[in-house]
Amino acid sequence: MEQTAKSDCTHATAPEGVFSNDESWRYRRHLTLPEFGPEAQQKLKRGRVLLIGAGGLGSPVSIYLAAAGVGTIGLVDFDTVDLSNLQRQILYTTQDIGRPKVQAARDHLQALNPHVDVQVHETNLGRKNVAAILQGYDVVVDGTDNIPTRYLLNDACVQLGIPNVHGSVFRFEGRVTVFGMPQGPCYRCLYPDPPPPELTPDCTEEGVLGVLPGLIGLMQANETIKLLTGIGRPLVGRLLMCDAWSLTFRELQLARNPECAVCGKT
Repeated sequence: MEQTAKSDCTHATAPEGVFSNDESWRYRRHLTLPEFGPEAQQKLKRGRVLLIGAGGLGSPVSIYLAAAGVGTIGLVDFDTVDLSNLQRQILYTTQDIGRPKVQAARDHLQALNPHVDVQVHETNLGRKNVAAILQGYDVVVDGTDNIPTRYLLNDACVQLGIPNVHGSVFRFEGRVTVFGMPQGPCYRCLYPDPPPPELTPDCTEEGVLGVLPGLIGLMQANETIKLLTGIGRPLVGRLLMCDAWSLTFRELQLARNPECAVCGKT
């Protein structure tokens, strides 16, 4: 099948001076898509995406965004690679154990695509640095695994006007949506206040199916590419829920809460 596709795509061209010869061949399958083409690929090249968390969700998101040709990818994480990560965090290898995740991730992503600028933020996201770190990015991808950071990130994205591609996984279930878009809801529209800590067990305690972050992360990457290029229909006002146990999907319609303390009056 790939050989046939190759022969059918040899006519692909890109505007002179926009892409190098290496890039034109690397992104050939994008450039031949009538709905995508050089214009969308150039938008990816100019795009700046910030990933919060370089773990189970951040791994597939960063790999596919780098492969797709997103020009600048920022990574925020303060953790080091642990043996228990390798069951689902496909960005890393056994040789990376003990290394800071952002440094190992940068090496692997730039080896995959040297045209991508990977910027690392080896720090814990907090109220004092969140605005400075997010500033200048076009899209933020939420790959966090704790509730307080999700609220912090949501509020900052709304304030700065940056779309927030949200993903979450737990045991066999995952969710993905886009928050912070004009006329769309934000995270607090669904959950106005954080629940008590005892009601929010995490994957460390309850576990997660290794392939599930891959499924959700790929959908987050898909949404990010659509937002950067303006193609397709993003998951704005729609929450896609995946049950990996039965491999079923449900879509819930989400509405903006006019009384939301964060986005209700924006």
